[in-house]
Amino acid sequence: MSLESKTNWQPTASVEVLKARARMLQNIRAFFAEQQVLEVETPVLSTSSITDPHLQSFQTRYLNKDYYLQTSPEFFMKRLLASGSGDIYQICKVFRDDEQGKNHNPEFTMLEWYRIGLDHHQLMDEVEQLFQKLIDQLNIKLICQPVKRVSYQQVFIDVLGIDPLEADAKALKQITLKYNIEIPVGMDELNKDMWLDWLMTQAIAPAFDKNSFTFLYDYPASQAALAKLNVLDPRTSHRFEVFFGELELANGFNELTDAVEQRERFESENKKRQELGMEQVSIDGHLLAALEQGMPECSGVAIGLDRLLMVLLGVDRIENVLSFGVGSV
Repeated sequence: MSLESKTNWQPTASVEVLKARARMLQNIRAFFAEQQVLEVETPVLSTSSITDPHLQSFQTRYLNKDYYLQTSPEFFMKRLLASGSGDIYQICKVFRDDEQGKNHNPEFTMLEWYRIGLDHHQLMDEVEQLFQKLIDQLNIKLICQPVKRVSYQQVFIDVLGIDPLEADAKALKQITLKYNIEIPVGMDELNKDMWLDWLMTQAIAPAFDKNSFTFLYDYPASQAALAKLNVLDPRTSHRFEVFFGELELANGFNELTDAVEQRERFESENKKRQELGMEQVSIDGHLLAALEQGMPECSGVAIGLDRLLMVLLGVDRIENVLSFGVGSV
């Protein structure tokens, strides 16, 4: 037994936090039971990974075959939707070989749900209702300013004075220099989305109200491989994210249901992976087959429950809401 094991065996969350976590999960299940949304379970292992170059999967082997730990249950849940499941939700463990920090753990708990017939604005309403119920039912004294909803385009105009849909990579670099924002090593000078992502983390999100939920919607089409495009402005997509302060909590879409377009987007993401020197991954043929069969029009959202609990309890490190953080496993 190592010295570290002898001194680092205790849980990273207190008993009080574990009890609050249990109440949160109970109340989430009660919320969806009231809405008559079916709870489902799907596999953690998949033969396909995700093509998104921003997400990295953990890989393992079984009977000489490669498998991946899910970064989200999305593809399996969409296969259930295509088979006629109706409205569904899931609370599960997901895994991402991601950056480290006080808000990250490679294994975390996700709440994901899909509502047939709702658009992304109606789903935002439901997310807000769930948050309010959890605050009320957990008897938490969370002092929030009114929830704010703002488009991706408008918030860039408000904070940086630039239209992210019109600006090119060169203009975004100039804005970065104008506001004395440090430019990281390895930044692709011509990659517009890379500049937008950097400005989001360094300038936009830090400008959000520190004591409020912010719903940011209508992301650029290039940043929404799984969402429908806005027919009124195809430069944008029906994607939204939810923040508390600058902490990202949720990611939602009015879901793309066209199998041909979905395949093209997966192939485009694999091309981006190749350009970045990353390994290309196999496209999930099961999902494409399900979309070909026909998935109902719906919207879906994924929420990081560990981060949500951090917000509800006023905790500033994710390990303190986990029974055992990555440093003690």
